[in-house]
Amino acid sequence: MKEYKYLLWDIDGTVMDFLAAERAAIKTLFIKFNLGECTDEMLKRYSAINVSYWKALERGEKTKPQILVERFRDFFSEEGIDPNYAEAFNEEYQVTLGDTVVFKDNSDGLLSDLKDKYILAAVTNGTRVAQEKKLKNSGLDKVFDYIFISEVVGSEKPNKQFFDKAFESMNIYAKDILETGISSNEFSKDITPEEKSKILIIGDSLTSDIRGGINAGIDTCWYNPNGESNDADMVPTYVISNLNELKNILQG
Repeated sequence: MKEYKYLLWDIDGTVMDFLAAERAAIKTLFIKFNLGECTDEMLKRYSAINVSYWKALERGEKTKPQILVERFRDFFSEEGIDPNYAEAFNEEYQVTLGDTVVFKDNSDGLLSDLKDKYILAAVTNGTRVAQEKKLKNSGLDKVFDYIFISEVVGSEKPNKQFFDKAFESMNIYAKDILETGISSNEFSKDITPEEKSKILIIGDSLTSDIRGGINAGIDTCWYNPNGESNDADMVPTYVISNLNELKNILQG
């Protein structure tokens, strides 16, 4: 039976329903900015644009500041809205996004059950403003042992550097140093295979979470509630359609 010690959790789309928060925030801000009604069809078009920009970020083609504003510029231009609203709209959006908290598959209860049995870490590419507010409003800031937001870490998933810095902050390296007796100046900061085998990432994105886990050399669990096909060049260690299926994996 595989025994895990560290569980890394993606937030948007895994622990929380990002689309519900996105929908509520954009509809609220359309009213606030006097832009008229944002219909469901418009939201679908925005979501497609948004996904394409985040993919560009994951591939290293754009920076976080670029995608946050440019996605709204593109969306507004397509909808016949003045694109000059984009920057101010995005600033308000980051704050408003954290107002709506909807848990996926009662993830709050699942995480509470797992707390103290495992070391729980949030790993997210979302903005610091949105994620800190979201985690505070949800109460999950008290549940997670560690919270790693890419803006703070200085690197984005799926980059290996994101995970290297997270592992270092979680003192996994320090534990290895203690066990091997090697001084911190001499230690290579490579995790032993035994310790790395105890780390599992759970996330809904193949290109961010699963690719990131593979880049970091850890086990991966793809949360795929909609039964999407895997057209990527990677194979997750596990695939689940409901977060509660994770219990079977952890119990062997």
